[in-house]
Amino acid sequence: MTPASALVLFSGGQDSTVCLAWALERFETVETVGFAYGQRHGVELASRKRVLELIRARFPRWAARLGDDHIVEMAELGRLSETALTRESQIELTAAGLPSTFVPGRNLLFFTYAAALGYRRAMATLIGGMCETDYSGYPDCRDATLRALERAISLGMERAFSIETPLMRVDKAGTWAMAHEIGGQPLVDLIVEHSHSCYLGDRTRRHDWGYGCGTCPACELRAKGWEKWQSGTS
Repeated sequence: MTPASALVLFSGGQDSTVCLAWALERFETVETVGFAYGQRHGVELASRKRVLELIRARFPRWAARLGDDHIVEMAELGRLSETALTRESQIELTAAGLPSTFVPGRNLLFFTYAAALGYRRAMATLIGGMCETDYSGYPDCRDATLRALERAISLGMERAFSIETPLMRVDKAGTWAMAHEIGGQPLVDLIVEHSHSCYLGDRTRRHDWGYGCGTCPACELRAKGWEKWQSGTS
């Protein structure tokens, strides 16, 4: 294994962009992996490509460390799940008490595929932006879930993998603060202008915190975090 390397699950959203910056500060080589799982819009995949380009261009100290980007095609997951993230339907609470944006098994599969890729590329550290402080209640974002998955992956591949989640105990205001601490205002500006978190894929409405519909759960969390962070830094 190469302990100086890491593989970041990178969607192009606020959280994964902060995690990528976090990794680039700590590892000599960082690669990224994204997943095309039948999303209802292509904005996410387009945004992640642009964010990667700008990180290379605007942060010279990270450019040499940022390695290959990988895309894994998982369209079947979108067909099976039929959620508000993979089809045109209203975002609401389901009978299980979870938002209809919950894609069952998504993070479990993402990390398993990332581990398979990491196995081939001698990368044992997998990094994701999951958080159970400010989140929509997804059970596969919980620390207990990911610790169990880490053990299962390590046992199943007979190789010690580590799942790192830098944002697990950090709220959205703290995520903005972390971005500023790691990359200063240039990183905050990049996240505002080019990252994408809106579940509806809206890039027509610009807010202080970035682009989005402003009403979906992802936009609401991002906006509240921005306001809290700004009130604490002003």
